[in-house]
This record gives sequence, C-alpha cells and structure tokens, in this order.
Amino acid sequence: MEERARSLLLRSRSSLEADIKANYLMDHMISDGVLTADEEERVRNKSTRKEQAAALLEVLLRKDNRAYISFYNALVRESYGDLASLLHPALPQVSPEGEKSFSDGGTALVQVMLSEGGVPQRPVVFVSRPSLLNQVRAKLYLLQTGPGWVTVYGMAGSGKSVLAAEAVRDHALITECFPDGVQWVSVGQERSDLLERMQSLCFRLEQSQSPETCHRPPCSLEEAKERLRFLMLRRYPRSLLILDDVWDSSVLKTFDIQCRVLLTTRDRSLVDSVSGKRHEVAVESGLDEDKALEVLALFVSMKPQRLPEQARSIVKECKGSPLVVSLIGALLREFPDRWDYYLRQLQRKQFKRIRKSSSYDYEALDQAMDASIQVLAEEHRQLYSDLTVLEKDVKVPAKVLSVLWDLELEEVEDVLQEFVNKSLLFRDCNQRPYLYYLHDLQLDFLSELNRTRLAELHTKVVRQYQKYYKTESPVSGDVESLYWLRFLTYHMAKAGLSKELYSLMFSLNWVRTKAQLMGPAHLINDYVEYAAKLDEELYHSVGAVGVVNGEVRGQFQEFLSLNGHQLEQRPFPDVVQLALSQPDSSEVYRQARMQAQQRAQKGALYLDWVNKKSLESLSRLVLQPHQDVVYFACFSHDGSKIASCGESKTLRVFKSSSGEKLLEIQAGDEEVLCCAFSPDGRLIATCSSNRKIKVWNAERGTLMRAFDEEYDEQINHCQFTNTRHRLLLATCSNDMFMNTKLWNLNKPSSQNTMFGHTDAVNHCCFSPDDKYLATSSSDGTLKMFEVTSANEWKSIAVSDHFSETDQETGVMVTCSTWSADGTRIICAAKNAVFVFDVASADLVCEIRTSRLSTVQFCHACPSSQLLAIALSHYAVELWDFESNKKMADCSGHLSWVRCVQFSPDGSQLLSCSDDQTIRLWETKKVHTSSAVSLKRDSDALFTNGDITMVTADKRNCLQVLSGHTGSVVFESEKQESRIRCTCICRQPAVVALGRKDGVVKAERLTASQFLRSIGRRALQMLSSHRAFVLALGLETGTVQVLEVPSGETLATLSGHTKTVFHCQFTEDGQQLITSSEDTTIRVWKWQTGECLVLKGHTESVRRFSLLPSSSSSPALLSWSFDGTIKVWNMDTGEKQQDITGHHGAILACDVSPDGRRFATTSADMTAKVWSCESWELVLTLNGHKECVRSCRFSGDNRRLATGDDNGEIRLWNMLDGSLLKVCCRGNKDAMDSQHGGWVTDLHFSPDSKVLVSTGGYIKWWNVEKGEALQTFYTTGANLKRVHVSPDFSTFVTIDNIGILYILKKVE
Repeated sequence: MEERARSLLLRSRSSLEADIKANYLMDHMISDGVLTADEEERVRNKSTRKEQAAALLEVLLRKDNRAYISFYNALVRESYGDLASLLHPALPQVSPEGEKSFSDGGTALVQVMLSEGGVPQRPVVFVSRPSLLNQVRAKLYLLQTGPGWVTVYGMAGSGKSVLAAEAVRDHALITECFPDGVQWVSVGQERSDLLERMQSLCFRLEQSQSPETCHRPPCSLEEAKERLRFLMLRRYPRSLLILDDVWDSSVLKTFDIQCRVLLTTRDRSLVDSVSGKRHEVAVESGLDEDKALEVLALFVSMKPQRLPEQARSIVKECKGSPLVVSLIGALLREFPDRWDYYLRQLQRKQFKRIRKSSSYDYEALDQAMDASIQVLAEEHRQLYSDLTVLEKDVKVPAKVLSVLWDLELEEVEDVLQEFVNKSLLFRDCNQRPYLYYLHDLQLDFLSELNRTRLAELHTKVVRQYQKYYKTESPVSGDVESLYWLRFLTYHMAKAGLSKELYSLMFSLNWVRTKAQLMGPAHLINDYVEYAAKLDEELYHSVGAVGVVNGEVRGQFQEFLSLNGHQLEQRPFPDVVQLALSQPDSSEVYRQARMQAQQRAQKGALYLDWVNKKSLESLSRLVLQPHQDVVYFACFSHDGSKIASCGESKTLRVFKSSSGEKLLEIQAGDEEVLCCAFSPDGRLIATCSSNRKIKVWNAERGTLMRAFDEEYDEQINHCQFTNTRHRLLLATCSNDMFMNTKLWNLNKPSSQNTMFGHTDAVNHCCFSPDDKYLATSSSDGTLKMFEVTSANEWKSIAVSDHFSETDQETGVMVTCSTWSADGTRIICAAKNAVFVFDVASADLVCEIRTSRLSTVQFCHACPSSQLLAIALSHYAVELWDFESNKKMADCSGHLSWVRCVQFSPDGSQLLSCSDDQTIRLWETKKVHTSSAVSLKRDSDALFTNGDITMVTADKRNCLQVLSGHTGSVVFESEKQESRIRCTCICRQPAVVALGRKDGVVKAERLTASQFLRSIGRRALQMLSSHRAFVLALGLETGTVQVLEVPSGETLATLSGHTKTVFHCQFTEDGQQLITSSEDTTIRVWKWQTGECLVLKGHTESVRRFSLLPSSSSSPALLSWSFDGTIKVWNMDTGEKQQDITGHHGAILACDVSPDGRRFATTSADMTAKVWSCESWELVLTLNGHKECVRSCRFSGDNRRLATGDDNGEIRLWNMLDGSLLKVCCRGNKDAMDSQHGGWVTDLHFSPDSKVLVSTGGYIKWWNVEKGEALQTFYTTGANLKRVHVSPDFSTFVTIDNIGILYILKKVE
C-alpha cells in the first residue's frame, strides 16, 4: 500500500473504528478478492463491533492498494459517505492491469458513472482479453489532451461491444481522462431512428445538469447535432461518447462535434470521413482456442483443464466465434452430458451459405443455431420461428410479441427468458420495458431456415395486429406503438398483402398518426420503397376507370414532401387542415374535406382554401439540407445527385430524385461558399471564406487534396472543366489582382493565374468546350481567358451599359454563363442581364428586371435557350434569351435566392435561398406557368355572400377580384408610380388608390383599356353589380379615384408630396381621407377636388380611424411615428385634441365598437386605453417584451387583444385592465417568433368567442381559454392583414410572395 494511503488510514483510524460495521464491508471486499475467508473469520470472532472494526483495519494495513480501494468502495456502497470522503484524497492510481481483477470491473464511482451513461453491464459469462483491453485503454489515454476518435473494428460477433464497455471500467482512466462521464449510444444499421437516439442522449445529458428543466427535443438531425455539440463542448468537455455498432459514415459525421469518441464498427474506413485525431484497434475475428475453452468452462462451471476432449473439437467447429461458442456453452449448461451430441450436430449439419461474400462463418453459425433450436420444446420452436419476421438491428418489447403470439404478457416474458438463457435472444436491460433482439447472424439463419414460409410468417404478424387493433392505430407513443407504426407496412409488403398495404398507406388517419409520432421521413420512405406494390394494386383496383398508375401515391407523397417542415413542428399541426390546402382533385384533399365536415359538426374549426385551384405547386421537391443560409447548390454531371453548401460549414450530397442524403462533410472551419462536381462525379471541390480549396471523394467523403493557400481574401467560386480530357479546377476570389487561378489536381500549387481584373472576381465558368474561362468582376467587366495559355482573350465593359448615375455607385458583375452552343456569353449586374455574342463581343439583348431587385445569379439551360435568373426579391424567373421574353415566375422562396442551376439535360432547375431551402422545379411545368403575384396592401368588400377585393399586383397593375375563386374582373394598365394603398367605397360607384408621387392623376380611360374579361362568369358578375368606386394612393403622393367596371378615372387628387400610406372613404362615400409620409392628412371632397389639410404630426402618418359621432361634425383620430394621437374636426380641419402618452412610435390604434374608448399600441412595448369623452388615459397595459404591433376591441367592448413582434397575443379585461390570457404556441423555435413573425392584425368574431390573428401565418383562438383552435400555414409569410366577413365565415389575406388566400369555414 502506498505510504500516503497507509498514513491517511492510520490518521482516520479512530473515526473508522467508532462508526463502521465490519460485517457489512467485508462482503464487498471478499467479492473484490482482496479479503480471504480466513481473514473474514478472524474478524468475525471478535466479540464487539468496535473490536471487529479494529481487526479489519489491522488486516487492511497489511495489504496493497487494491485493498485500500476496495475498502473505500465498500464505504461508499454502505452509505458511509463521510468516512469515504476522509480516505478519498489518498486513493491510489490503479493501472488497467491492477484494476482488471475486481469482480465488478471498477469502483463505485465508475459503476455509477457508467450506469448513468447507459454503458451495458458485463455479461454473466465474461472472459477477459487483456491484450486487446490494454490496447483500447492505451488509445483512450491518447484522448486525454483533446478530441479524437478511437475505432474498435472487426467482424460481427467478435466481441467489440463487450470490449468497448470493459475498456471504460477503469477508475484511473475515467478520473484522469473522462471525469465528465461516459455516454453510450447503440447506433446499428438502421439510420431512421438515429434522431430518436440523439434526442434520448440530449435528454440524458440535460437531465443530469438540470432535471427540473424541460427542454424541447431537437426536431432534426442538424438541430440535434448542434444541441449535442453545445452539451459536449460546454457542459461535458471531458466526457467520452461511445458509438456502438456504426455502419454508415454519415452517422459519424452527425456526431463529428469535436469531442472524444470511442466507436465499434465492422468497417475501419468509416472514420476517414471525420475530422480530428484518429486511432484504431483491430479485434481478432474470433477467440483463440484457450479463450474459447475458458468460455465453455465458465458455462459448465468447470476448469478449462478438466473439460472433456470434445471441447477442443467443438471450439474448432465454432471457428472461435464468441457468439457461436456462447450458444454451444449455453446448451451445455442445460445438458452437460451432451458433448458428443452437440459435436455430432456441428459436424454433420452442412447448411447452405447465405451470402458467400459475407465475413460471417455461416457454417459454424448455422450448425450452432440448429443445435440450439432443437433443444426447445415444440411449441417454443414455433414461437422462435416467428421471430424470422424481425428486421436486423431492431429491438422489440415483449408486448409486441404478446400480440404476435396471442399470449399473456407474463407468459411471453417467460418464453423470452428461456430464449435469453440459451443465448438464442438478446435483451437490452438499459430500457424499461426490456427490449429483445436477435443478432443479425441469427436472423440470417432463421430467414434461410424459413425461406419458404416468409410470406406466411409476415401475414401472421399483420393478422394478429388487425385482431388486436380493430378500431384504431396505436397512438400512445410507447415502444410498442412505435414498432407497429414503423414496421406494419414492412410486414404487409413482405406478406404480399397489397390491398391492405394500399388501404393503410392511402389513409390520412395513418399519415397523421405516424407523422405525429415518428415524423414524415418514415412515411416518405415507405412511399418510395413500396411504390411498385402500391402502383400495381392501384392499377388493378381502379385501372379500369382510367386512373393514372401511381397518381394517388404521388398525391400523398407530394403532400408529405411539401409539408414535411410543418409536420416536424411541435405542437403537431392539424394534418386535416394542412391537407385541405391540397388540390380539390387529390385523394388527400377528399379525405381531409370529409373529416373536416364531420368534425365541424362537433364544433371544430376548419378552413378550406377555396381559390387554390387557380394555383399549382410548381416545386417538385423542397429540401432543407442545412440549418443556415444555403449559398450554392449544383447538379452532378449525370443529374442524379445534388451537392449543397452554405453558412453551416458543411457540404451535403443527396439524390436529386428523392432528396435522400448520401453524404455529409464538415468541409471547413468557415462558411463554404461554393461547391462543384468533377465531370465523372467522383470528386467534389469546395472553396470557403477562410481561403481554402479542398477536393473530396464524392462517394466516401474523404479529403483527397487540400491546395496551398495562395489567396489573401475569400474564395467566391470554383468550377471543374466540363470534360474529363484535361481535368482542371478554376477558382476566383476577392483579391485585387491575383484573383483567378487554375489548379491541376496532381499539384499542390496553382498551375496558372489569370491577370487583368482590378477588383474582386465573383464568378468564373468554363466554356462548353473548355477552351475559355469567363470571369465576372466587381471592376465592372466580363473577361474571357484562354485556358491553355491563361492569356486574356476578350474583355467586355459591362458598366458602360449603365447610366452615369449607376456607374457612380459601382457596377458589380455578379456572374456569367455560356449558352449551350458556346456562341453567347451571358452576365448579370445590378438588376440587368446582358447577352453578348462571343465572337464579336457585341450586345445581343438586354433583360431588365424590377428596379427594386438585383440579379444574384443566372444560368443558361444546357439543352435550350432558357435562362434562369435568381433575384433578391425571393423570385426565380425564366427567360428565353434569344427572344428576350419572360417565360415564367417561380415563386416559393421566402428570402434572397442565391443560386440557380439547370440539370444537365435541362429537365429540372434547382434554386437555393437564404430561407435555408433548396427547391427543385420541373422546367416544363414552370415554363408554362403564368401566375401573377399580388401585393399585400389590399381592401375587401363583403356583400350578400360575395367578395370583392382590390389590390395591386407585382407588375403595379390594379386588380379587382371577385367571387370565392378570386377571379380577376378588372385589371388596369401598369401604373407609372407604385401603388401603395387601395380602398373600396362602401357606397355604390367609387374606388380610390394612392401613389408614391403624391399626385392623383386625372385622365379619362376607356373600358377597353382597363377591362380584361376572363369569361362569361366575370361579365355576368359585373353586370349584376352596380358600378362602384375605388381609390388608390401612389408612391408619388397622387390619389386616383376610379369607376369600375368602366375603368374611368373620376378624379386625380394631387396635394401630398410623398407616399400615400392609407386611404379611406367616409360612410356616405362623399369624402375620401388620405394620410401620407409627408406627415399630413387630407380630407377630399373627391368629386370637386376640394381638400382640407390636417397638419400637426411631425412624422409619417400611416393610418387613421373615423370616430363615431352623434353630432353633425364628424371626428378623425390619427396616430403617427412621432408618438402622438390627434383628434380632428373633419368639417373645419381644427385639431381638437393633441394627446401624448407613449415614448415610442405608435404602431396601431382601434376604437371600441361603442365609440367610448380607443386603444393605442407602441414601440415602447405598452398598450394604452383612452376615453373618447374626456380624452384621458384610462388604462396602461404592461407585459409585452417587444413592440406592440396590433390591437382590437371585442364586439362586446369587454376585452382588448394586443399582439407584439415576438408573436405573443394578450387578452385584457377592459373593466380593470387585468390580464386575462396570453395566447401563444406551446413552445417556440429558437430561430422563430411564436407566431412565425409579428402579430400584424387581430379580429374578434361577432360573439367575441373567437379571435383570428395574422403573423407568419393565420391562427384562430378560443378567447375564453386562450388556446389555439386552428392554424393555416400560408406558402409565404409576413402577412400584413386579414379581411374578415361580417359573419366570421370568410377570411381573405395575401402573403409576401403574392398568393391570395380566400378561406371559407368548413360547415
């Protein structure tokens, strides 16, 4: 014993003798092998407890370090924590060799730590393999200084998992290297439940830190990775993560979070895809003869030397496989006199190899398995055969087998216990309830043994499920329910039950249940995997009616593909409501409509998007590969793969057909700005903001080449040559002069540098024949270089094609692209695209987009004259660059579009955006689309069940829409000034609009100039209505009053000097009121042009409200960013009240229905309620944490609803100002507000029981409970307002990408 340990023991002797009970402690010390039976007897012979304690300490002082540690552990186990703390400072450091003889494999500290981390317990029959154990521990000690990987690899059944678990049963290793703990994750071959495992790991770690805190589980692998990265680096920096049975390199990249990792796998090459230090330990494919004999000896409780002679022959037949040796050992433990019998069974049974290429020794396994099964009772042999239907690496609870076998749960557990005892089955004791599973070798054997009965066995599973779950699917979310949800379709497909599979998978109820508990990914995989069976059954069942084969499957798959991001949300959205947005012809919509009607009869609220048939989903696939901005994406040269990169610092590769992820690479320490496939698709190049260029193996994700750092600034773009003849990589950067380089993959440094540009080069691309390289620069030029000589061939001054004003602000050429035949070079700058003839460098045509947007990227189709343009205003446009004609608008992105690219055959187009998504479009579909997007500033009129809506479209034309389908019944010519607001006169005959120029233009226009009929229905509608009047305010400050349907301009009202923000007719229609950025309000007698100017505000006036008045002089209430509220006499223009009460801009105001009060909300995060009689402050409402953006009184005047920029809605009592309810989502995304954005509009139902709100989407709330009744997710976001019909049955809004939603309550 070390001197300091002995000394501390002597110093603590009196305290120990006074308190300990030696009898309790000696049991543990005998188990550890540090105390003999004779020594125990001598201690027990002492007459008193204190004498026994003194005798035990005398024995202990004569022993070594192991005895001191055993005594310390015994104190801990017997709850002598205070005494153990006395001895802890002198605990000796025990080597792995010294620790191995402890029966429990480690100290109490180690045992607790491993148990908390889920490390499996040591098997009952355990044989130490010290050589391998020491190798693993030696490698683990190398992780003491920092992150890294230790890989334990070998064939299946070689004992890798046991070895990994045993390696960490070492006190010194744990305390020195991993004091923050050890976490065990069983990975397995199936990746679909990887997210569940990561969620469980995050939960385990978070509960250890703060068990009272409930964290939302991560909803995606990327989020789980970031959560785990934070926990491991910030909370548990010196912990070890053990990944057991890893099959896929993509799993490792999910856990590539710069921590310490020990993994077991069969494939040693997997770690080539991860970063950091790497160490490995090879595990022999089998036990040597001595170790195998030791295993048998332990099973039969004999010494190896006394085993019968048949033992060596059995070991030989088992080929040293630990698994097979254990199977035979378990049999011999039950029947110790059957050595000859089992040897004969092994020697005589010659089974067919299942897969000759496998590394398994199937001859030995088959023989051992057969011998094992034969000893079972007949009824148990049949039950064991039923396990053939299990998938590999899948653990099932006993309750699933209880359903399958139709037995009581207790009976099932008894049968399973027998299987476990005979090593025919494995049990995971780390979870409750226990989970059972077969080794994949055992499953292979059973599948071969029952290969003629597979369909029958799977059919039995399905029938038993149907018998047990007659009325509804399992929905509890426990392991049993999850098994059925995950594998029922698998069993149906294997059983050949096509009709049952068809009915199940084409049921919206099944979709809802499975998506809620498991997410949409499993469902999409099912539709892809079983497509042939589903389409075949669909053809047989309805083919005679003419239904297109696969149409229904496509409808369900499209619903899931385009709504997957919604189905990942928590709380879980209403699937029926989501499905009501599907086309009316869809089977998904048909089922949703029927369910919505049934539920509506019971009081549920559902909304049908009645005008959706005018729209089509142009996106074929929507992906969210990264959790940050996607900077670039590209097709492989065969079009089968897509690579993407972005702010997340990762490179991802996935299938272009389904979006299935194939590869993920941590490509750098900084943002990855560009990626490119080589012509043969085997390599991918990346360039990043940290000036690094790397080339990766596109199959394995391994780094093939990292070029020398020759740039001083970030590298913007990279591209390989188009052909394999001479493979080169071109790159360009923000460097001033040496900014474009060519690289040969066989050399570490650049091959050539192109000189000529005097500023950053933003993009480079090879001509189709690879003779030239085009470069686009911030110096305003487009240059073409000869690839062979690197000399400048041609230069085009793109900046010369802009005005002097534009040139003063700088002209940056963002990108360029070659036509398919190489005769045209096309480039983008500012809001324009230029097409030049390559031979002459002459301008062929010029494409000008919206002046409010810039062209981010452009790409020419390899098979046609189409050009795709990515724009900063969230859109993608398709142009024919020869005819200079726009062919289509592709809407769907919610932020800047960074990149567009056609597939090599031109059939598809991809676009990536700052909204973190990649969208795939079918070129032919978008090529024929002609949808017109609308602006969000609008007005609506509900009359006799019909709807009239007025708004501007993105072309700046005024549109009047009518009917529940949103049919266009009037469309003006394009206005010169931007339309900023519109309103409808509630009295017959007038409409007004405001313009940005502040002028109302008066001119007479004929109906033929304005009216574009859309058919008989539109004409009938117009003829059935009296003429009505619209007003529109323009950005110039002008206001126009039009008559519809004639299109005649009734008045042009000039006076405002800046943008008109709001316009509104009085109830009698005789006056029009407008407010402007010029700080004034004007009251117009629009028919005569007379105007009353209301001056007093010092900042822009965005809105106003008419106050109900019993007197002959109507009053107007206005509010402004200047923080004041003013009351005006509309007859005289006199300012009656000037109210100051907020410390920030006033953002909204509402007058109570009884006219006695009004409420204001402000950027100062408060809402205030004022009296309309005394004009004094009545209530101040505090509590919001962000700007209060909206407010609305209930119809009974008893409540006020307020909404803020954090998405929170508060309901207030107007009697005393008390807070009644806070309406918000159950939990919110860290990247999102609670309402998907600012709460911009609020409306109560007539009975004040329901509240509707707009933000990133539309929500309906139960006012009494403050709970959400329904949510409608719009395609776009940032809704400004919602128009509500008087009966609260119809809702109209427009999202930020210009889609009109007319929503009708389902009755």
